[in-house]
Amino acid sequence: MSLLDTHMVGAARERLKLTQARMRENNARFGAWFNRIMPKGLYARSLIIIVTPMVILQSVLAFVFMERHYNTVTRRLSAAVSQDITAIADLAVSFPTPEDQERIRQIAQTTMGLTIDFQPGERLPPPGTKPFFSILDSAFTGELGKRLGRPFWTDTVGRSNLIEVRVQLDGTVMRVFARRSQAYLSNSHIFLVWMVGTSLVLLGVAIVFLRNQIKPIEALADAAIAFGKGRDVSGFRPRGAREVRGAALAFLEMRRRIERQIEQRTTMLAGVSHDMRTILTRFKLELALMGDTPDTDALRKDVDELQSMLEAYLAFARDDTGEAPVVADIARIIDDTRFNAERHGAKVTASFTGDPMVMIRADAFRRCLANLAANAWRHGTRMEITGTRDDRWLIVTVDDDGPGIPAAKREDVFRPFVRLDNARNQDAGGSGLGLTIARDAARSHGGDVSLSDSPLGGLRAMVRIPV
Repeated sequence: MSLLDTHMVGAARERLKLTQARMRENNARFGAWFNRIMPKGLYARSLIIIVTPMVILQSVLAFVFMERHYNTVTRRLSAAVSQDITAIADLAVSFPTPEDQERIRQIAQTTMGLTIDFQPGERLPPPGTKPFFSILDSAFTGELGKRLGRPFWTDTVGRSNLIEVRVQLDGTVMRVFARRSQAYLSNSHIFLVWMVGTSLVLLGVAIVFLRNQIKPIEALADAAIAFGKGRDVSGFRPRGAREVRGAALAFLEMRRRIERQIEQRTTMLAGVSHDMRTILTRFKLELALMGDTPDTDALRKDVDELQSMLEAYLAFARDDTGEAPVVADIARIIDDTRFNAERHGAKVTASFTGDPMVMIRADAFRRCLANLAANAWRHGTRMEITGTRDDRWLIVTVDDDGPGIPAAKREDVFRPFVRLDNARNQDAGGSGLGLTIARDAARSHGGDVSLSDSPLGGLRAMVRIPV
């Protein structure tokens, strides 16, 4: 292969690659556009799956009927009437006497169903306005023009059930009236009415059937969402098709296993904490009897630290989903959080905008803010608590001027018992559960807690829950 051939092959390959890349890009754009316009719900998509083939099938049937049957029959009927009119015109020219014209009129009336009138000395009127879309006018006028060979004038729209034709003969005008049904397939609408009517009935049946099939799936989705938010799903039961029932039974079994696991964890931690509280109480009594010495003061601090850690374990093990939601004043909760932070020596500013009355689990939300504020004042000296509420969301942010947390490790601090080396939550009294409890409380409301950089130079903790 010569150098020129090699160059041409290489150029062709490059063009082919460029064309393929453009095709992939166009396909991606079309897919993105199609996904945007398509409905997202299963019910709407199922209806489209049923309705689209039905509409396409009816469109094809209607086209075939109109093109093959309706148009063909209309043309043949128009050809038959135009042949009769041509024959009558030829007879009228061959037998022009009044007696012959009367005989022709009778023959046309009795054998052809045509009403004929002769107008001596008349001329054809000027052509009228043709209808914009009329199969009858185009077919009948075309067939008559091919056969008659004389000047003529037609009116296919002047009267609802008659067609008028005027033919210029020698010195006279022959006016012919024919029934519209003779040249036009007038009952075609019956086919369309039956087709559309039966389609609407079938569509109604499909909508009812689909609705009954989609309801169990929607109930399963609602139950899963409610269970994920810690709400009661006692009214849920398996319904619908076999596959949907299987998924519902699997969900119920999964819920039972999770609830049993949570109950076992709670019972274990509560038992351990109770036993350790008993021992701590004995420690406190013994320290009280020993009097005040430098050694006993250090032991008291250790006991107090262990007591706070036990309280954190109990808070983590406590099932807050059993708390009933109430309408609480978020502004007051934020102000209480500010007051508790100031007691620990932090400089705190707090503000709230919007309607402060929100349906929440008050104790869980209060504990969430308290843990975020405690995490802030332990590692900083200045705090800002800001709350906003709109029609959809309640957002509370806690900013501080502490050292912050690296972005790569911000999700790790939400795991239970995780304390980062040289990080914010590596303090003497921390248990590694504060942020975990805060996120669990937010998610029990259907929201979440996220961490980001603070305008104060430290960390921003944002609580975002739906209202």
